[in-house]
Amino acid sequence: MLSRRAPDRGRHVSDPSTLALYVHWPFCVSKCPYCDFNSHVRSSVDQAEWRDALLRDLAHEAEVLPGRRLTSVFFGGGTPSLMEPATVAALIEAASRHWSADDQIEITLEANPNSAEAARFADLASAGVNRISLGLQSFDDAKLAFLGRAHSAIEGQRALAAAQSAVDRVSFDLIYALPGDTMEGWSRDLDRALSLGTEHLSLYQLTIEPGTRFATDVARKNFEPLDADRSADLFELTQERSAAAGRPAYEISNHAKPGAESRHNLAYWRYQDYAGVGPGAHGRRRGMRTVRHKKPENFIAAVGRNGHGLAEEEELSRTEAAQEALVMGLRLAEGIDPGALRGRLEVDELVDQAGIDRMIQLGLMWRQENRVGTTAEGRLLLDSILAEVAP
Repeated sequence: MLSRRAPDRGRHVSDPSTLALYVHWPFCVSKCPYCDFNSHVRSSVDQAEWRDALLRDLAHEAEVLPGRRLTSVFFGGGTPSLMEPATVAALIEAASRHWSADDQIEITLEANPNSAEAARFADLASAGVNRISLGLQSFDDAKLAFLGRAHSAIEGQRALAAAQSAVDRVSFDLIYALPGDTMEGWSRDLDRALSLGTEHLSLYQLTIEPGTRFATDVARKNFEPLDADRSADLFELTQERSAAAGRPAYEISNHAKPGAESRHNLAYWRYQDYAGVGPGAHGRRRGMRTVRHKKPENFIAAVGRNGHGLAEEEELSRTEAAQEALVMGLRLAEGIDPGALRGRLEVDELVDQAGIDRMIQLGLMWRQENRVGTTAEGRLLLDSILAEVAP
């Protein structure tokens, strides 16, 4: 069984002077059947038009958020490795001009392992990218075909080598708990993943999201998802094996060597401010929730009309902010400091202490000094725990 002892905790206080930046590139070569992200397939993309639109959208956020220290930039998608390096360089340069860049700024770009995209890694590094997150998803060609991926296992290996040559910090994604997955097979894949020398791994269980092709396939009984008990066994194996290899889970699906955690994603989970630009991008800054237009053509039109791509900008109530902070924070192995969050968000109560006590007795949560958090078993049941501990 997994240990229920609380691991060592740091002290993490939100810094209102800092900012994380998310840039969404919405285009893909093809739509994966499991994907519910804002991604679109287009026969051609006008890079100059998109560079100008993203720069204008970024400038709007800079006007709203002057004087911040930029700690991270994350190019997500879609498939950001389809961006021309010149577009990436222009956005990084503009962000560094609008805000002061932290000395240890993390600049991540999500990439697919297709050979044509991997050939750009060195140029993307020259543009300023210092961390690549690679969507390997599997080491097996049959599983890649099931997942609708456009690369082969060999291409994945070559892309990983290219990424590791281009930048110092590399992460890659794998999807497990596919139909037919076994403990033995996933154990072999984990051993291989942990032997490849990356400092960070994102290990996701396959989930059937509404509106995806996989959701249609399941409804039509084209395949049956792996049952919950076997998925839980695979999750537990993942936690144990990655921790033993020096890459413990610091979040439900993310594993890293100590100090190599994704600084950008930690800003989300620690409920710090982040600006989101590009189609469908979400942001949270100065107590406001922001959403950009999702469809690329609508985004471009909005930027031309308004100078930004905003579709929604809504003030969060204190209660909404507290609920979001609780959901985000309990995903993390480090947990939360309820008192500090309560003071920062100016709410009377953030958690139900009696509910936490019940969860501790069940081995699903821990308490250490001022902090509380979920155990590995608890993070697997997070929705149920939130129903118990929310005030």
